[in-house]
Amino acid sequence: MSSPDTALPPEAAPALDAPRAGLLSQESRDIILNGLWKQNPGIVQLLGLCPLLAISNNVVNALSLGLATTLVMALASGSVALVRNFIPHEIRIPAFVLIIAALVTIVEMAMHAWTPALYIVLGVFIPLITTNCIVLARVEAFASKRSTAHSVLDATMMGLGLTAVLVALGGMREVIGKGTLFSGIDLALGPIAKGWVIPLAHDYNGFLFAVLPPGAFIGLGLLIALRNRILMRDSGEQ
Repeated sequence: MSSPDTALPPEAAPALDAPRAGLLSQESRDIILNGLWKQNPGIVQLLGLCPLLAISNNVVNALSLGLATTLVMALASGSVALVRNFIPHEIRIPAFVLIIAALVTIVEMAMHAWTPALYIVLGVFIPLITTNCIVLARVEAFASKRSTAHSVLDATMMGLGLTAVLVALGGMREVIGKGTLFSGIDLALGPIAKGWVIPLAHDYNGFLFAVLPPGAFIGLGLLIALRNRILMRDSGEQ
């Protein structure tokens, strides 16, 4: 009688590890890399420039809007991937916008209830997530054609890629414009967080240009130039 060790043919053994290897497939790794670096919506695709440039005057505002956008993108892509086979092709865009609008309303009401001060600061840019071309682009280009898990992953990585650009730009503008970091954090976390603001320079009056719209354009240009420089270095170019 065969022993348990020889019950399975040798070629069957690798199959036992298949589910473990599938936890992060090559496709998933590509999706993560695309969202965070190769196809970053903020510095590569240059989508959603209106909120990116308008609200990135400090780290807190940038991070808050970025995370709200990421949440909407993930929920919208997952929802569309689930119902894509039931939506007629001719009305897919209005249907996608309706789904996104419903999710944005939920996020907006949650922020209004739990962080009203931050909700007031972000203002119109929260409902404008509905028409943000990043959200609709990922829903149309990816979620409407792929599995639910990959759609949620793609939307999350694209959202986090955008959030990273927002935070980097917001940090750059806040440091130069105000000489602080985390200014306004109490709007998100309450009065207890007022002491968490980090002053980086004493007796610094700030550089107003950095927190104005022209400063946002220049800051974004510097981030794009930095990415291009990194790519050139990695490719061996001078």
